[in-house]
Amino acid sequence: MAAAPMQRLRALDLIRGVAVLGILAVNVASYSGAPSASYSPDLPLPGSAADHWAYLVTLVLFEGKMRTLFSILFGASMLLFIERAEARGENGDTMQLRRLAWLALFGFLHFLLLWQWDILFLYAVVGTLALPLRHLPVRAAVAGALLLFAAWQAWGFDQWRPSLRAEAAVAAGSAGTAQRSDHARAIAAYRAEDRTELAALGQSWPDLVTTKLRERLVMLLIAVIFVSGETLPFMLIGMALFRSGFFSGVWTRRQLVVLAAGGTALGGSTTLLFARWASQAGFPEIAMRFFIGYGLGFAHLAMALGYAALLMLFAPRLLERALGQRLAAAGQTAFSNYLGTSLVMTAIFYGWGLGLVGRFGPAVLSGFVLLGWALMLAWSPWWLGRFRQGPLEWLWRGLTDARLRSSTAR
Repeated sequence: MAAAPMQRLRALDLIRGVAVLGILAVNVASYSGAPSASYSPDLPLPGSAADHWAYLVTLVLFEGKMRTLFSILFGASMLLFIERAEARGENGDTMQLRRLAWLALFGFLHFLLLWQWDILFLYAVVGTLALPLRHLPVRAAVAGALLLFAAWQAWGFDQWRPSLRAEAAVAAGSAGTAQRSDHARAIAAYRAEDRTELAALGQSWPDLVTTKLRERLVMLLIAVIFVSGETLPFMLIGMALFRSGFFSGVWTRRQLVVLAAGGTALGGSTTLLFARWASQAGFPEIAMRFFIGYGLGFAHLAMALGYAALLMLFAPRLLERALGQRLAAAGQTAFSNYLGTSLVMTAIFYGWGLGLVGRFGPAVLSGFVLLGWALMLAWSPWWLGRFRQGPLEWLWRGLTDARLRSSTAR
């Protein structure tokens, strides 16, 4: 097993850049409308044929895969940070805990001031759980991660099974009175959630912050409880990949080809089959929520690993070209890009900004995704041409080191 080099791994930046762009394609539905819009192009209002196609493209290429890739990269980055800290003679674990503590604060402020579907607080908590496991042998880490993930998947299926059965029975016309009643209550609760969320997002900024403080702080805890069973295994897999030399060029071309082909073929074909079924079935809401959250979990993981291997294969060539360099720059400033995207998108859609919440379906939202991509690919290399780090990366590092140093690069 080869250790990663102390210098920044440009391939890791490249993959992270793809992930931070790709995650916007998924998150734009949450920025711009009701919660149910993430699960169907026909919710909360019927969509056009173009909306259906745009939704299906996002479902197949990005949904689940980007959050999986992001979690894997976070695990890998934890070890890179620790190795670099220890190379400077510092205690890597202590520095990482301080880093995660500050990340938790950033996540809380992101949740409170901008976007309530924050993942940074979750990553800080789960990263703390993953830290003691970083010394596991590579194979043990991967095996443990897969077992934990399978257990989490099984738990999710057990929780959703009665609702899935009721929805299927209602669709087939064979539901009993109790099933019809339970299904109707569930759908009514989702529609009420949509109305509440749309009203909240239309508020002024002070009112929205107040609403979160009074009513929604528990959402941070809920995310940790219900998503850590996915996030922790992915972080462990990221750590294992890092220690195996995946990101530093140790893996052979044959190994990368096998993972790229196998991962994208397995994950892609599974997702395509599901997308076809979902479209033909009219995007049944409970099934969509279950499969996006749980049922497609292994397909998401396979495809995310396939994406990572594919990017590693082409990294040497990509990083010689303008697009690859821009993607790597976006990855190097991923923290700033992630929070900056929230600022831009909430300013466009929320009531304290342009107030466009709830007005567009997936087809039009694709234009906002392209806008976000263009902004990230434009400003990231421009900034790094003048400074060593992104602005929030500099702040995070300075707070972790307990000192704020100049970030001027040239």
